[in-house]
Parts: sequence; C-alpha cells; structure tokens
Amino acid sequence: MKTKITFLLLLSLSLINCKQAVKESPKSAETQITTMETNQDLHLNNDWVSEIALNNGIKWEANLETTTGVAAMSKLISESKTTSTEDYKRLGNALNEVKNTLVKECTMTGASHDNLHVFLHPLIEKIELLQKTATTDEGVTIKNNISDHLEGYYTYFK
Repeated sequence: MKTKITFLLLLSLSLINCKQAVKESPKSAETQITTMETNQDLHLNNDWVSEIALNNGIKWEANLETTTGVAAMSKLISESKTTSTEDYKRLGNALNEVKNTLVKECTMTGASHDNLHVFLHPLIEKIELLQKTATTDEGVTIKNNISDHLEGYYTYFK
C-alpha cells in the first residue's frame, strides 16, 4: 500500500513539473508557423491510399456521374489559370461545386461506395483548404496535391 501511495505521489509531482515546464516555454512566431505548416501537411496527406482497397485486385465499378465529376475536376485543375490567391480560391469554389454535384448524384452502394468515401473525404478537405488559401505558395501546393489525388481515382475505380 505504501508503495502505491509513494508511486502516485511521485507521478503527481512529475506531472506538475511537466506542466510548469510547458507554461514557462515562450511561444515564438517560428513555433506558430511550424504548427500551421504541420497542420496543413496533415490535411494534405495521402493516408487514404493505405485505407482504400481494390475489389479482390480489380477496380471498383463507379457510376457514370462519379467518374464524370472526377474528370471535370481534373479538367478544372489543368485548365485553370492560377496566378493569385483569388484565382486559387475561385478554383476551390469551382471544384466544390463539381464535388457537390458528384456527391448529390452518387448512386453507388456497398463496398464500392465505402471505398469511394475513403477517396472523397480527404479530397473534400483539400478543396476546402484551397478555398481558404492565404498565399500563392499554399495555392500551388494544394492544387498540385488535389491533382495527384484526382489521378489516384483511376487506380481504384473504373
């Protein structure tokens, strides 16, 4: 019993010291930038590729509206002139409209539909980021990532 009390007391003291150390550390602009970049990288990752699966080694059947929507988004990416943050935001808005139509017209069900959601969820997040882009550098990065993401559709769906 004494051992448990001693252990809990030492654990409590170490946690208090840890919290004080965190409070004492100054926050610099560099830390905030790193945090922001880390959060952005987190949203632009391609973890969906490790979560999605083929249908026993075969591409999933997708409805025509979904494939047409993905093709329309790819065309917007390749044909849009993007030189300013406003251009990237407009592109994000246009992509969002196509995505909304794609989602509304989707008639897929079962496992193919589940895998489509694995593909779409991070794409939706990337489009939202593009709509809110603050710099042209961010816009370039997000646009390129969305383009790569859209190309990945054809690996898993036909």
